[in-house]
Amino acid sequence: MNQPADIIKELESDNSRLFKESVISREILNDNSEFLGGIRYICDRLITFGVKQIPERTGDDGVGYPWKFFKDNLERLSKREITGNAARDMIEEMMNQSTNHQWNNWYRRILLKDLKCGVNTQTINNCVKKVKKPEYLVPVFSCQLAQDSRNRLEFMSGKKMLSEKLDGTRVLSILYPDGTVDQFSRNGKELLNFSVIKEQLSVIAKKLKKPIVLDGEVMSSSFQALMTQLYRKEDVQTNDSNLHIFDMLTLEEFKSGYSQTIQAIRTTDLEDLIVEDLPNIKIVSNKYVDLSTEQGKVEFDVFYKQCVENGLEGIMIKDPDAPYECKRTSSWLKLKPQCTIDLTVLDLEEGNDKYTGKLGAMICQGEEDGKFVDVRVGSGFSDEQRELYWNNKEDVIGKVVEIKYDVVTQNQNGGYSLRFPVFIRLRGFENGEKL
Repeated sequence: MNQPADIIKELESDNSRLFKESVISREILNDNSEFLGGIRYICDRLITFGVKQIPERTGDDGVGYPWKFFKDNLERLSKREITGNAARDMIEEMMNQSTNHQWNNWYRRILLKDLKCGVNTQTINNCVKKVKKPEYLVPVFSCQLAQDSRNRLEFMSGKKMLSEKLDGTRVLSILYPDGTVDQFSRNGKELLNFSVIKEQLSVIAKKLKKPIVLDGEVMSSSFQALMTQLYRKEDVQTNDSNLHIFDMLTLEEFKSGYSQTIQAIRTTDLEDLIVEDLPNIKIVSNKYVDLSTEQGKVEFDVFYKQCVENGLEGIMIKDPDAPYECKRTSSWLKLKPQCTIDLTVLDLEEGNDKYTGKLGAMICQGEEDGKFVDVRVGSGFSDEQRELYWNNKEDVIGKVVEIKYDVVTQNQNGGYSLRFPVFIRLRGFENGEKL
């Protein structure tokens, strides 16, 4: 049986997607239990270990550390049976006994929950489906996402709930009855830096009879200030961050990807749950309107204009009778002064004249509402960004960027692009990451 650390190095040796899938499919067909078991620990985002920094191993090799013992300790960490200094000491002991190759290329990556070889949950599950081994499917972490109301005008009628659209980062908080609180980004990356918010959520958690998920947005003094602190490992300053909660469901429902409880009832349950005065916890308020009436349309326009004038991103429009679904859905709509889209950077182009030796444009691709968009984005960058991104080209390619535009256009070949695309910002620190 191939050793997992060797498989990781093999996956790193070739950037071809087909090559990586062939390697993973081979190991699935061979029922490589250690490799596939470790993959599950890495890709199942609801499994966390409560540790921030995992050292690399250097120097002389250890004798090797058995997978069975390492797996047992992973369970102890995930269940928080061992924490703090005791967890640190246990990790150091396992590292000292492991070989450099075993630790750095396998065990450490599990604890970091990062394969670091260009393989993600989607890659694994694609291979599982191809070779028809469903027992190795990895749970997919997802939450409900909004569609752009300009592209879904048919849903802009009837009774709606309106709320402010916040310019922060999406945070899913899982509360357990023992007071434990885990937090994740919208992509399932564990967030460890909002300790003050977690302490206040713990007060709520201890009242529960079963685990729940609170869906919300963390806001700081500015989006850039928040991004600076999000994954920082030292000198973390998040005491001024506030969690604005707008939805809730049980953890069991979240895992299944669906809650049949309608939006209006979920909102009422949320308001009934949080009655304490918690300084860093806010509940997003809602305004109810009926867009089938003239009065409702007037109230909608007034609310939207007030939000834009107050410097907010726009508004959210929700169907009060809709369930919670862990996917992009028309029961949540967003309205901004301009449309925005998240695309992946495929390549960078050098600029001309004053931008020679700097970024000229980003070549971006992605899917939006079933349309594959391919667009060249050359505006919206500061001079500093043009120099920074061009000099760090390899770090930018693969990242997700937010782009504002006027309308989606279709060319004579049937492909889709954007009219007047303007760069807004990078959406995350890692390839494919959206915050």
